[in-house]
This record gives sequence, structure tokens and C-alpha cells, in this order.
Amino acid sequence: ETIGSKQVLHHYGHGGSGWSLSWGSALEAVPMALATGAKEIAVIGAGAIGLTTAITAQRMGAKVTIYAKERFPDVRSARATGTWSPASRVAMAGATDAAFTEKWERMTRRSFAVHQGFLGIAGNPVEWTDRYGLSDAPSVRGPSSPIQMPGGGTDSFFNQEERVRDLTPRPETLLPGQHPFPVADVRKSTSLTFNVTDLGRQLESDFLQAGGHFVPLELHGAADFAKLKEKTIINCTGYGARALMKDESITPVRGQIAWLLPQPGVDYGVQYNHVSMLGRRDGIVVQPLGNDEAYGFNVADETPDYAAAQEGVATLAQLFAQKAPSPA
Repeated sequence: ETIGSKQVLHHYGHGGSGWSLSWGSALEAVPMALATGAKEIAVIGAGAIGLTTAITAQRMGAKVTIYAKERFPDVRSARATGTWSPASRVAMAGATDAAFTEKWERMTRRSFAVHQGFLGIAGNPVEWTDRYGLSDAPSVRGPSSPIQMPGGGTDSFFNQEERVRDLTPRPETLLPGQHPFPVADVRKSTSLTFNVTDLGRQLESDFLQAGGHFVPLELHGAADFAKLKEKTIINCTGYGARALMKDESITPVRGQIAWLLPQPGVDYGVQYNHVSMLGRRDGIVVQPLGNDEAYGFNVADETPDYAAAQEGVATLAQLFAQKAPSPA
């Protein structure tokens, strides 16, 4: 949209899929900004979307400056779980159509391809790791519960993961003796892990090496875009745009993460009894998931919930305190 004398493209990000869709989304957004004829681009925000957007614009020939109040590790993207999840609470199903689905698939495949270029780099910013879905009894997945919408009525989250199942190995059921877990039902899968600390550092370094600049700046409203010298702006403020742009279409989804120290050998993920654990090189992420995807929906409170964090860790402690069953 045109704001004052500026052309502003809003590129907010994607809920629980921010890192997963970042490159593909940037490849959709940046050409729209460059279509203005601009050679110099301002990017607002230095999280996952801001950094990948800025680097993509550089690769397309633009001179880019990132304006941001915060940088890693203070941005919200630094608190991400760090798993490949391109369909995690991206949008409400009722607000999407066939064109959105096609764009989402295009973004997913593009982003997946770009992330492969980070495999094997020192520090392992991106790597493949195993995941284990654990249940005390054979699990049967039922339909998701309807989600109560802020304005009334119900909806469900958009999810078209079946369209991109070919990107990752199919899950397999493990038999007793094939795993160390003390549960009856174990499903193993393999997925990408984003070691967010190193990935953020890698992206900042790539941006700076390509001639980019960071400028500390806090914006309080759309009128503040006039402070920037660039005529074309890509607004990548994510959830912050809810206040900055008074955009109530951005719905908060609260999550509570507990961090444990990194531990050699814990390079896998577990999901058990509504708790997720992911062992990364920069720490072990423990996250209560609630009973369904409505957990945390439309909750704007960002105050740390120490009790929830403790409960998640206690659930995992109980799991690992048990002994695995002997093979039949």
C-alpha cells in the first residue's frame, strides 16, 4: 500500500511456520517490492522473515538496510521451537482458498530447497534429526476440535501437509526392541531441525557480507515510515505489526517453552502426553502442547508461565524414569 510517499509491502510471517516458510515467502514478496523499480529497499524487522527477505532482495540486486528495534537473540523468532513445520497454524481454513493453497505449497517447496543449502555448514544451522511420537497405547487420531474465533463462530487451522509429504521420509512404526522408550506405541519420523542460535548468526553474517546494514530504530506507527530514506519498504515486523499497523487480523498464539542445557546424544525429538521435546545443539526445547491446536489461541499474554514449563519438564522426567519393555 501507499503510505505517505512510501510504497509499503507487508510481509508478516506465518505463525508456527515462520522459519519453515521464510525463504519461500521471501521469494513471493521481494519481486513485488522490486516491481516498484526501487534499487534500495528498507526492511523493517530482523527476525526470521526480516533476515531472509533482506538476503533474498540482495540476491536479486537490491541494496538493503534493515531497520529494527531488536536483533537476535531478542527477536521473537529466536524463541521458535526449531522444527520443520510448514503447516503449523499458518492461517484459518475459512480464510483460505485454492489460490492460497497453491501459494503455500510453492512457498513450502522453495523454502525446503533453500534450507538444503545450509546442511553441512559449520555450526549445523540446519540438519536432519529424528522425531519419535510416543503413546502409552496405540493411538487413533481423531478430528480436531473446532476453534472458537474471537469474533464469534468456529473455524479450524489450514493444513495441507499431504501435498508435500514427498519432501520428508514417511513415518514408521517401531516394534519393541527397536527403540528405548517405555511405551506401547512408537512412531519414528525424520525432519529438519533449525538450530536457531547458529542459523540467526549465519543469516546476519550473510546479510552483512553482502553489503547490508542494520540501523537501530523503533517505529510507533505507520507515520514513522516517513523517517526512512528508502521509498520502498518491506514491513517484516511479524506479530509486532498487530500494534504497529493496528492490524487485528493478526491473531496471537501463545506457547510456553522451557530450555534445558544441551546434552551430547540428545539430538532427536519426542512428543509424549501433550508435551514436545526437541534436542538442538543450542539447548533442549520443552514445550507443553495442550490437548489440541486451540491451545494458546488468541492469548496475547507473553508473561513466562513457570508452572507450565515445570509441568512439561516433569512429564518428560516421568517418561525417561521408566524402563523400556522387553521385546516379545
